[in-house]
Amino acid sequence: MSSHHCVQLVPIFQNLNQEQSDAVEQIVQHHHFKAGSFLYHEGDSVSDLLIIASGQIKVSQYSAGGKEQLLYLLQAGDINGEAALVSQEQHESSAQALTDGAVCSISRVDFQKLLTEMPQLSLNVLDVLGRRLTNLEKHTTTFSTESVATRLGSYLVETASAIGRNPFKLPLKKKDLAALLGTTPETISRILTKWAQEQLIERLDSKEIRLMDEDALLMV
Repeated sequence: MSSHHCVQLVPIFQNLNQEQSDAVEQIVQHHHFKAGSFLYHEGDSVSDLLIIASGQIKVSQYSAGGKEQLLYLLQAGDINGEAALVSQEQHESSAQALTDGAVCSISRVDFQKLLTEMPQLSLNVLDVLGRRLTNLEKHTTTFSTESVATRLGSYLVETASAIGRNPFKLPLKKKDLAALLGTTPETISRILTKWAQEQLIERLDSKEIRLMDEDALLMV
């Protein structure tokens, strides 16, 4: 994994000239993580911009009683912490790796310095924040208009791409996947059984799946 690879993954670094891209690459740090490890906990200060280079990470909040509420997933090309880096903030959620993977990071100080030196970067950050709001609205609309099967098919294809393997083991427990997709574990089991019968997927064991027809899964 190279800094060039990380910079190319992220939309906020698009439209920079070569000199600016080189400057960004000089301050990128690389980190690997293991499945199950935490990248940060709720209440930790936001000290770095994180760029997901590979793997899958779940972002959750926990109630006072310790109950987990899954918020969203981070995959290759996603960034985390870009908004809070421009002010003194704390993480309002926790991020835990579902698979082995890698992230690149840029410190708060270095990122803020980049913003003052590169006006285009500031505009790109605003654009990314706007897209994130739009995606949240789209996500809400998707839940009301798309079927569970459509959401599950998209999840499987995106996860296989993020992990970089096929077959692969489902990173999320079925109850967490059901919460993410707005359904029940029983419904997910029924859909997966149906798809196995239709040879869209192959179930190798209780958690390992091979995608046999990704195009069809995106069209269900």
